[in-house]
Amino acid sequence: MLKKTTTYCFISFLVTIQLACNTKSKKINTEEDKYAVFQTILDSIYEEHENAIGVIAHIEAPDKKMSWSGAVGLSNKTTKETLVSNQPVLVASNTKTYVAVAILRLIEQGELKLEDPIFKYISNTSKTVLSKEGYDIYNITIRDLLSHTSGIYDYAETEAYLGKIIENPKHHWTRDEQIKFAMAIGEPLGNAGDTFAYSDTNYLLLTEVIESITNKAFYMAMRELIDYNRLNLNTTWFSGLETYPKDAKPMAYQYVSSAGLNSYNVDHSFDLYGGGGIAATAKDLALFSQNVFNNKVFKNNKTLQLLQTKVNPKQPMQGDYYLGLTSVDYNNIKGYGHNGFWGTVVNYFPELNASIAIVVLEQDQKHLRVDLNSVLVKALKNY
Repeated sequence: MLKKTTTYCFISFLVTIQLACNTKSKKINTEEDKYAVFQTILDSIYEEHENAIGVIAHIEAPDKKMSWSGAVGLSNKTTKETLVSNQPVLVASNTKTYVAVAILRLIEQGELKLEDPIFKYISNTSKTVLSKEGYDIYNITIRDLLSHTSGIYDYAETEAYLGKIIENPKHHWTRDEQIKFAMAIGEPLGNAGDTFAYSDTNYLLLTEVIESITNKAFYMAMRELIDYNRLNLNTTWFSGLETYPKDAKPMAYQYVSSAGLNSYNVDHSFDLYGGGGIAATAKDLALFSQNVFNNKVFKNNKTLQLLQTKVNPKQPMQGDYYLGLTSVDYNNIKGYGHNGFWGTVVNYFPELNASIAIVVLEQDQKHLRVDLNSVLVKALKNY
């Protein structure tokens, strides 16, 4: 995480001055003029950190009559193509919020309960491999999967898994293969409910739950349960599992330069089955967040409260996690959302009734999300 450097302080000062000037000005003639301060923030941060390759931001703030997307930098560092704000990207672990929302929609429909044991819903293959490794699938619940308190070992954030990807980036992974890999490289982390341990394996199992109940491929069921069409999420899809959206721009390149990887030279199946997998524009990412937290997805107000249930394992944990959500705090303005491996993040800020989505194309520079979010929140509050 960046410290509040001279650059950050200067940008904050610049924002304050520009907002004051805009307030006094009698001539704001275009949308570009209206949102110039936000583009200035992007441009200023990028000027100091061009190794981020490209940055996209979207702000959805209906109370301020604002729906703005901005971009700066390159969409491909080799060809030097200019990045535009409506280019889709892989959102990685932001996908977990979509999975959590789909599961809670099934609960609303009476198809499922949070305290149901997972053995009723996961595949026979998963039942066998988990049981063989000592997991009590009769006591691990849906809630445990959603809240990462199942005790099930993760594969996605291990050196062993990253090594496999670097060794063979074009290998096509299956969900079963990833679950088996998790079982092979690690032991159970404890009994269900004892410990918080972030694990993509939990969310792979949740997509099996969705399939078991709906008798549809999880990505098709999620599209219906969340109702992408009604929410105008026209550039949101599971990359590699669903058809590339009509009229969508080419996906921007996303990089992990330190590992020699980018989103075009690695098979997207390495992060596809619920722990990640969704591709979307920054605008779609923010619209999803805004609609969820304004109860445009759930039918019952209590379901949104359920989504925001704070994880409370028996063993103390650092930070906060909810059901497919984390939280942030910028200058005492709290937000709820998630971030993703490739450098994505989206948060909804109740005090502002606004969602901010950010994409940093160089994963090695993903820490820029923090400073950028902080400055955008400040600018939006004073807008």
